[in-house]
Amino acid sequence: MEVAIENIRIGNGNLPVIIAGPCVIENEDTTFYTAEKLKEICSTVGLPFIFKSSYDKANRTSLSSYRGPKIDKGLEILSDVKGKFDIPVISDVHSVDEVRHAAEVLDVLQIPAFLCRQTDLIIEASKTGKPVNIKKGQFLAPWDVKNIIEKFTSTGNHNLMITERGTSFGYNNLVVDYRAFPIMRSFGYPVIFDVTHSLQLPGGQGNCSGGQREFADPLARAAVAVGVDGLFMEVHPEPNKALCDGQNMIRLDDVEGMLKTIKAICKSIK
Repeated sequence: MEVAIENIRIGNGNLPVIIAGPCVIENEDTTFYTAEKLKEICSTVGLPFIFKSSYDKANRTSLSSYRGPKIDKGLEILSDVKGKFDIPVISDVHSVDEVRHAAEVLDVLQIPAFLCRQTDLIIEASKTGKPVNIKKGQFLAPWDVKNIIEKFTSTGNHNLMITERGTSFGYNNLVVDYRAFPIMRSFGYPVIFDVTHSLQLPGGQGNCSGGQREFADPLARAAVAVGVDGLFMEVHPEPNKALCDGQNMIRLDDVEGMLKTIKAICKSIK
């Protein structure tokens, strides 16, 4: 199965798409700067690119954690990213009421891992006819995504991607089982690997999550070698100053070298 997003083709043996950007929209300057640099990097390396940033992080550990500018302002900024840099954009939707509004701007809708079994949300997103990326919950086995796929395709929309983002492994930890990629791909839809959220330590710092960004490169290399249709990674110019998920976000300056290695692996396995 191949999913088309503008001139990007995902799956069916195409080069892996890079879905990247800051965890959450912090401000216009950081968002625009990161989008522009990531577009330049992906163009230089020769990999397709979709810009990601959340207008609302609705599942923060603490009530006091920064959530983002919310839907109206956030979609306005993402619309400006599309217009300024001519790149497709993706962001999370959290409720049925958000879907139609978000679909007016977003090229791809994303359903977060914690909501991957919410039937009404999946069906509403599918009814838009747009491509949708559904993250496999940390609590699911890879073969459980078959039920998610059946819900989504029940409306006739087959523009679906499934993302692996690690599986709960004891307290405050996740593990990536590389058997999951061929299992999930066997259902016929493109599979994306969420590099940075797989390195998250959920709630690991008490009132917020921790992370281990130092393992991003080896995990991404392994996933491409096993065979995935894209890499999802959260990227920030200064992760240690980020307002959300800084511990597992990749430094913007490190992305080009990482993607050059990824492209080389792609060539070698072809």
